[in-house]
Amino acid sequence: MTTNIAAYKFARLTHLKPLRERLIAECRARELKGTILLSTEGVNLFVAGTQAEIDWLVAELRSISGLENLMPKYSESADQPFNRMLVRIKKEIISFGVEGIDPATRTSPKLAASVLKQWLDDGRSVTLLDTRNDYEVKLGTFKGAQTLDIEHFRKFPDAVRQLPAEMKKQPIVMFCTGGIRCEKAGPFMEREGFELIFQLDGGILKYFEECGGAHYEGECFVFDHRVGVDPGLRETDSALCFACQTPLTADDQGDVRFVVNESCPYCFQSTTEQMDERIAKRQKAIRRAATPLPGSQPYDQRRPVNIPASCDGFTLLDALCTIFAHLPRAEWLPLFETGRFLDESGQAVSATQVVRAGERYHRLTPSAVEPDVSVNIRILFEDEAIVVLEKPAPLPMHPSGRFNRNTLQFILQQAYAPQRIQAAHRLDANTTGLVVCARTRHFASLLQSQFVRGEVEKSYLVRVQGQPVEETFYCDAPISTVPGPMGTREVDTKGGLPAHTEFRVIERFGDSTLLEAHPVTGRTNQIRVHLWQLGLPVLGDPVYRADRQLGETQTLSPGDPPLCLHAWRLTFTHPLTAERMTFEAPEPEWGGRVSTQPFYRSTEVW
Repeated sequence: MTTNIAAYKFARLTHLKPLRERLIAECRARELKGTILLSTEGVNLFVAGTQAEIDWLVAELRSISGLENLMPKYSESADQPFNRMLVRIKKEIISFGVEGIDPATRTSPKLAASVLKQWLDDGRSVTLLDTRNDYEVKLGTFKGAQTLDIEHFRKFPDAVRQLPAEMKKQPIVMFCTGGIRCEKAGPFMEREGFELIFQLDGGILKYFEECGGAHYEGECFVFDHRVGVDPGLRETDSALCFACQTPLTADDQGDVRFVVNESCPYCFQSTTEQMDERIAKRQKAIRRAATPLPGSQPYDQRRPVNIPASCDGFTLLDALCTIFAHLPRAEWLPLFETGRFLDESGQAVSATQVVRAGERYHRLTPSAVEPDVSVNIRILFEDEAIVVLEKPAPLPMHPSGRFNRNTLQFILQQAYAPQRIQAAHRLDANTTGLVVCARTRHFASLLQSQFVRGEVEKSYLVRVQGQPVEETFYCDAPISTVPGPMGTREVDTKGGLPAHTEFRVIERFGDSTLLEAHPVTGRTNQIRVHLWQLGLPVLGDPVYRADRQLGETQTLSPGDPPLCLHAWRLTFTHPLTAERMTFEAPEPEWGGRVSTQPFYRSTEVW
């Protein structure tokens, strides 16, 4: 049998690099496997091996200042659940992303597993709050527990802010797998105004150890090859789907749609259902979601503003001017005068309000009606992993500025619900053309990493004012990191980020030219800024104008002359099949050429 331990401890740790080197060498020599995360805020680990070597590791960790009281949770498995031994240094031992939460100094009151069981046996009025991710909850949770439907712990703060206000007066017992997430979640909820917060000491695993499965339904997801353990802390028959990484129960694995190393009931697509039929159904769903325009009906719009650590102790007005450096100070003052900046309780605050890191305020726009947009979204390809579409313009991709619901993201979320479709990259609101989206978080991470690594080939059609001298040319001027007015960027030779765009003349039209643009890097507004720098401004650009002045309108209206920039061709690796795929969108009317049909081809497997 293999002994497994899971443990964490928030403590002030120093000299992490030599500690990491010592631990990795010793653990590998003793054939221990798993992961140890080290941070200045503490340690978090999942490790497995023989009982003797695990005992050595626990003693070694307890010899470190601050970790003397480390209390691991033990379980056994028939085999070694880990493939290798890793010791990593991280900023946080559990990713949360909220400033000012320090469990080494203070946490919420802990509730022993036996006490929680007694409360539940007695029928005591208490809210059980599951702080875990949606895929963990799928395998099991406490009966009647409040779940948050989040895909990552970093989403927890936003989910908490959506809870009913009446819960702030109720006793709440939060829980997670082993307790570590609650160490941060508890103080955060208290800061948000929840008055009676307890955390289940040791989490679900400790509860299983002391109380078995009383008041619990299902099993507990664990982050190793066992996938799930039952209330007896024994490995279950649950598995992970090879394709979409969804946890699968025994019933899921018995479904005819489950194919080992291929698919499961959650990502399976019938091979008999034709692509055209699927796309036609999806287009109808998009039309329903976009008719009428979701932002055309008045609603009270609240935009959150999170206070970073760099603004701790500022007045709210000074913090806003720091966070939104591209907006003039005078723009904020009328909002305070009309009571349109609110704290978390919904009370109006003044410009002189002193703020603290991690706090959240809201900018209120009562009876908001968003500007019209174009919603002629065309699905070009869809399977179980990805969606490739042609975005119209003007249409913002994500909430920003005057737009919240009249965005591609909002419309797709409605059309694909309950799936949370995610765009793997972005286009400006005024840019038309190809966008590739992922249908699960697993596929999204695989797609987005290709963009980060520069493995995606992107080509744009762009019509510019003027005539370039050469048939092929490039621009490698660095682009500023700090946004200017309306979020604009400019060439910054001192502190800008490296940027490179290659251009090829396709056709000349007297006073304008049709180009193919190939951005090697992916900076904000890169093609437009580089062409502006070269004296070849994009036709129809409302911001980077031909007179070398910045315009005053960022997003066009549907009836305005179009921005002549089109995401034309996209080549990437399919995240499920590893197939190299190329898509080409129809050319826009301003291109002056002939292609009117979308194009797709599959090339070699990488």
